[in-house]
Amino acid sequence: MHLDVQDLRDFYYRNPLGRAAQTVIRARLMRMWPEAKGQSVVGFGFAVPLLRPYLSDARRVIALMPGPQGVMPWPADRDNVSVLAEETSWPLETGHVDKLVLMHGLETSEHPSAVLEECWRVLGPGGKVVFIVPNRAGLWARRDRTPFGFGRPYSLSQLETQLRTHGFLPEQHDTMLYFPPSTRRFWMRAGPMIERAGRRVPQITPSGVLMVEASKRVQAVTGSGARDVVRKPLEVLAPAPAGKAAPV
Repeated sequence: MHLDVQDLRDFYYRNPLGRAAQTVIRARLMRMWPEAKGQSVVGFGFAVPLLRPYLSDARRVIALMPGPQGVMPWPADRDNVSVLAEETSWPLETGHVDKLVLMHGLETSEHPSAVLEECWRVLGPGGKVVFIVPNRAGLWARRDRTPFGFGRPYSLSQLETQLRTHGFLPEQHDTMLYFPPSTRRFWMRAGPMIERAGRRVPQITPSGVLMVEASKRVQAVTGSGARDVVRKPLEVLAPAPAGKAAPV
């Protein structure tokens, strides 16, 4: 079940907890992907809080928002790059995306396999995709006051297994949102300290969100290994005897 785009906008841009979550997640993504100069960057779901750093140097940035969620214009201070799309049929060319970000797009979809197939289709050679999903063991997946409390939470092994099944090779992962999903003043003030402590000693408490980077795996062409031998090559390809010209 997709959340309404207005609820997502209000959480990430008007709610102190949402702004804090946006800051943490975007910082981790920027550490993984510090730049996208000359590249094509696409977000699916509600990834716009994470895409702004790439607007200045990317060749193009597109924010795809699924139909059940709805769409909003973005960014507010530039030409709109936000597009309403069917979640299983994206209006993108095959194999032309360099960087793809999914947030609130996989765990909320009723057709996750089809979404992953679209991810695989649009990624180009050497392209990378990042999936940001709620951690099923974390507090954020248990609180429906945040967008991470909706949909299908994942464990790291579950997500990586699903990615491999659909032709992706997981390459690295990160964890974040160790602070509790509360707007109480104490927790908001202690949030940065808890986040740092959680990253240093993740065994103390599970993270609220998982971030997994994967690449597109292309199957090599397989065969019997036997060589095809041409017993009687075409005359035009065969070397002409001495003194005789090959026919034109």
